[in-house]
Amino acid sequence: MFKINFNEPIHIHFIGIGGISMSGLAEILLKENFTVSGSDRSSSTMTDHLIQCGAKVTIGQRAENITDDIDLVVYTAAIHPDNEEFQAVVEKKIPMMTRACLLGQMMKNYKIPIAVSGTHGKTTTTSMISEVLMKADLDPTISVGGILDSIGGNIRVGNSPVFITEACEYTNSFLEFFPTISVILNVEEDHMDFFHNIEEIRTSFHEFAKKLPDNGLLVVNGDMEGLSTITENLSCRIKTFGLEKPCNYTASNIQYNLLGNGSYDLVIDGTPSFHVELSVPGAHNILNSLSAIAVALELEIPSEQIQAGLLAFGGTKRRFEYKGKVNDITIIDDYAHHPTEIKATLTSAKNYPHHELWCVFQPHTYTRTKAFLHDFAEALSHADHILLLDIYAAREKNTGEVSSNDILRILKEEYHADVYYESDFIKAEQFLLSHCQKEDLLITMGAGNVVEIGENILKNN
Repeated sequence: MFKINFNEPIHIHFIGIGGISMSGLAEILLKENFTVSGSDRSSSTMTDHLIQCGAKVTIGQRAENITDDIDLVVYTAAIHPDNEEFQAVVEKKIPMMTRACLLGQMMKNYKIPIAVSGTHGKTTTTSMISEVLMKADLDPTISVGGILDSIGGNIRVGNSPVFITEACEYTNSFLEFFPTISVILNVEEDHMDFFHNIEEIRTSFHEFAKKLPDNGLLVVNGDMEGLSTITENLSCRIKTFGLEKPCNYTASNIQYNLLGNGSYDLVIDGTPSFHVELSVPGAHNILNSLSAIAVALELEIPSEQIQAGLLAFGGTKRRFEYKGKVNDITIIDDYAHHPTEIKATLTSAKNYPHHELWCVFQPHTYTRTKAFLHDFAEALSHADHILLLDIYAAREKNTGEVSSNDILRILKEEYHADVYYESDFIKAEQFLLSHCQKEDLLITMGAGNVVEIGENILKNN
């Protein structure tokens, strides 16, 4: 196994350097004096930023990009063996590793690597913990899967032993990681194009937890089903958080303000502790904050700095992100693309000031839509009005087995919902402008490019 050593910088080439995770890792290596090159199919703000940081970025993936001075090549799951650069690397016998493997190798260069996992909430919780770490002046290195305003992007390079990152279960990539503190926020069915069933997913999270050393800490949701499967026979320390069952960290006297942001009194092992106020809405964010507090107290951060960090966190891009107002209609954007996330967002929105709630939903991947058809319908039924867009294919091909109209049919037949479908973005924008009323709340939702609808409405009106 090729090993990364920050004391011995080398030349690393990234195939697909423009992705949010790949670009973040490339930026960390640049600041650690590595030589970085890479390629992508198209230019973006990410590739432009990397060029400014000193990377050599080529638009277009061609064999000639693989030069003899490259010591290591990193690639993502989206890169297939028929890729020109991939083939050239094989021919030149240059060492290769996946993005996840590189991230795992980089973690070994830090004394306190923290990994945040779970089906939902990884970006938000990683960001919450990051805010607390910065309020405590721990000078962390941060790799987050979204844009966090306080660090001006998705990466922060610190000068301390603390490193925090998200840990995704897809293709078991987080099994390449070497954390000393791990968070498991929740474990539900997702990525069914890779996993076969929930038992296989729980087994994967169990293997992830087993990566912790004996003196490591697992912070895990004590409310979720199948907890014992994940925690059995672990040698590390375990702390639970939750709102429904007895847990090490829980909350009492929960209240929500006019924007739906929660506040509560922290309870640790049955004993009342300090008061917490959040600047993000919903019960799901109270759970996220409990896990962040558990990590912070493990690092002996004082309560005042924990309180300040959590209050300072106002969300990341595309997580219940306020976009603006037009015709007295408030437009919010949210990345939710799993039924649990959708329900959490729409439930939180009920506490946000509005007349009626519109949800513009773009399903993400055919396999996920097919696996959760009825769950999607139930989650979306919490909106007053729903506009469905075509499925965003992402890495998949359309086999014709499922479409957004299947969700529409269930919403009409089983929930008698006020639901519509539109395939064209421009027509969707026109429809919304003609149907939304003053004081309505419009949420664009999904992991694809649905955000453009709200942005275009604001830009053009």
